[in-house]
Amino acid sequence: VQLQASGGGLVQAGGSLRLSCAASGFTLDEYTIGWFRQAPGKEREGVSYIGRSGGSTFYAGSVKDRFTISRDNGRNTVYLQMNSLGPEDTASYYCNARSIARGDDVWGQGTLVTVSS
Repeated sequence: VQLQASGGGLVQAGGSLRLSCAASGFTLDEYTIGWFRQAPGKEREGVSYIGRSGGSTFYAGSVKDRFTISRDNGRNTVYLQMNSLGPEDTASYYCNARSIARGDDVWGQGTLVTVSS
């Protein structure tokens, strides 16, 4: 059971990145998926969530209208499209799969996003 986050990198302010969170060993369609981020010296914060069917989404105020979360259950992958990036978005980004019914809470390793000004 594993989540693999990828897509991070170095980008200039105003640029875009798309993060991917791929699952192996289990199917994501039974899980709520969240993206979190942690900047140096700061606590981990929730960025965005998407429900099992993709019909419900949530965005933190700091990323609303700039980030878009989506899921492709056929590919067993969740995406986070990040536009208009700024230095304040610099952080390690983590994906999480949670199922209350199953009692599962799975974390992927982080992918580093660095935004230069």
